[in-house]
This record gives sequence, C-alpha cells and structure tokens, in this order.
Amino acid sequence: MIRVGSIVIRVDDLQRQTEFWTAALDYVPRDDDSKDFRLLRPRDDGGPNVSLDRVRSTLQIPPRIHLDLYAEDQAAEVERLKALGATEVHWDKRPPDADYVILADPEGNRFCVVDAG
Repeated sequence: MIRVGSIVIRVDDLQRQTEFWTAALDYVPRDDDSKDFRLLRPRDDGGPNVSLDRVRSTLQIPPRIHLDLYAEDQAAEVERLKALGATEVHWDKRPPDADYVILADPEGNRFCVVDAG
C-alpha cells in the first residue's frame, strides 16, 4: 500500500512560509530541519506532512498542482487565512456557484478553501 507522506512546496523565504503554513494548517515544524528545508507535520499526526523546500523556481500560473483545504466555516477560514497573509485570487472561469475560494500564500502558491459544511 502506498500513501501520500508529504506535499512539497517550493519557497523563497523559508521562515515566512513556515510561519504562514504552520498557522494556516495548525502544523508544527520537525526539529531537525535544515536552513533550506522544513518539514511541517500535523499537530495531531493525522494527514500528510507539508514540506517547504527553499529552491528558486518559477511560479507557474495556473499551477500544475494545488492544495484543496476543506473548511466547515469557509468564510471564517478565508478571512483567517487572509489575515495571515494569503490573498484572494479571482479567476474568470470560476463558476458563480463554486464551493471553493481560491487563495494564494504570501509567495503566490495557490490553494483552494472548499466549503465542507
């Protein structure tokens, strides 16, 4: 059996992105990370890790892959994430009745907040 162990996000500012993603997901960093890599794990050990890899890369729009984050109170989570530094992304092809809101982290990596309520 195979499972997703970690989702890797390329970043420029490792510290800023660590602060954003740990607060956004309520994850904690593993202690033995390097100055170029940080593994974030769920506080309750449930779900995949998110790893931040400080490697210069070009941001692709639209991204080839993104995270869908499920929220019971979508509006509250979107506002919380925006207060942490996320920005809302407007997409012309988004249906008016879409159950998701597109956001980008402080470096422009996109993710969706899906209404799971």
